[in-house]
Amino acid sequence: MNQSKLKLLEGLNTIETIQKKLNIKRSTAIKYIHLLRKKGLIETKIGRNKIHLYKISKTPIIKIGNPGYYETLNLNSKIKINEPYEHKVIGKTISIEETIAWAASTKNIRIHISVLNLFNKVKSWQKLYKYAKSFNVRRKVGALYDVSRTILKTKKMDLRTRRNLLKFSVALCLFCS
Repeated sequence: MNQSKLKLLEGLNTIETIQKKLNIKRSTAIKYIHLLRKKGLIETKIGRNKIHLYKISKTPIIKIGNPGYYETLNLNSKIKINEPYEHKVIGKTISIEETIAWAASTKNIRIHISVLNLFNKVKSWQKLYKYAKSFNVRRKVGALYDVSRTILKTKKMDLRTRRNLLKFSVALCLFCS
């Protein structure tokens, strides 16, 4: 594939738009996508109605760092969240406990709903409390856990951590502040 065709395709495309831009058959467009993926020039996302969106660039796309909060949430939750920005962490990996505390600190209801499923994957309740304390959302994490227990089948939290989470009245309700 030469540079002039690559310049035409640069940006966000679907198979249909690649067909129209290059005036080729569908099978040839799929072959071009395969060749570009081998070179590392393409990134694929699945959009609405299972349409594949291809982000094509002239230079190879290099992934740097570990997955961020949104990516960790999408990997471990049944309800997926659209990433408003790309968040990468360099030097450490984000745990599920830290993701739950971060989600409680956001004001987005969709993130709160998608995080309910993560309580089943918590390995250390003490870590969860430590992160909730550092994000200053202890009460919200406790409330999210209670909601998760009523809606889903969730692992039991140890009593000391649960008492400590619900003891502090920093936030009056789940979606306040």
